[in-house]
Amino acid sequence: MRGFDLIVFDWDGTIVDSTAMIAGCIRSAAADLALEVPTLEQASHVIGLGLLDALSHAVPSLKPERAEEFSARYRHHYLAGESNIVLFAGMESLLEALASEVPLAVATGKNRRGLARAFESTRLGPLFAASRCADETQSKPHPAMLLELAAHFNIPAHRILMIGDTSHDLQMALAAGTSAIGVTYGAHLHAHLELHKPLALIASVPELAAWLSANGLATGCRAQLHTRVSE
Repeated sequence: MRGFDLIVFDWDGTIVDSTAMIAGCIRSAAADLALEVPTLEQASHVIGLGLLDALSHAVPSLKPERAEEFSARYRHHYLAGESNIVLFAGMESLLEALASEVPLAVATGKNRRGLARAFESTRLGPLFAASRCADETQSKPHPAMLLELAAHFNIPAHRILMIGDTSHDLQMALAAGTSAIGVTYGAHLHAHLELHKPLALIASVPELAAWLSANGLATGCRAQLHTRVSE
């Protein structure tokens, strides 16, 4: 049994099913500006980075002086579809179960305004004791988000578990000296995630609940999800 003093979740692709929508917004913004449109895989791979970092990788032909213009087009498309983003099935129950046992936090490539809207629309904000956003500190895969959270809770980094769907999340965890779980139902493929030595690679929310239950957390949620699947 391995205990943790803090569990940190990525947001997009881990808690909410937003990968396809975000990748589509990147591609639509590139088309709006008559730039080379990245493939769906290219656009998905940069999810989790801060927006400007993501654009430099997904749309390398974008000139720095047009970055704000591109960002505006991206936000236009994102805001138009934001209301359609949903939680992964079972995630709310899992988070509620975990929050009753251990502090939770978010480390995300979203900006603060975006995360605030997400907290409000999902009504999950009260479950998280702290959060870090890409416009407030170093973007992933830099370890700053996790190290700042460790300092905030006055705990050693190795007592943190990071849960995310991208190699950026797992690289951040490695750099910070925290443990990590990769979820394969989000933006990055299993093969990309396994390179970064997570404790486990998880294919679904029920499987995540089962792993956490085996490590002494969210036992009731695991039973609840198992009952629903059996029904």
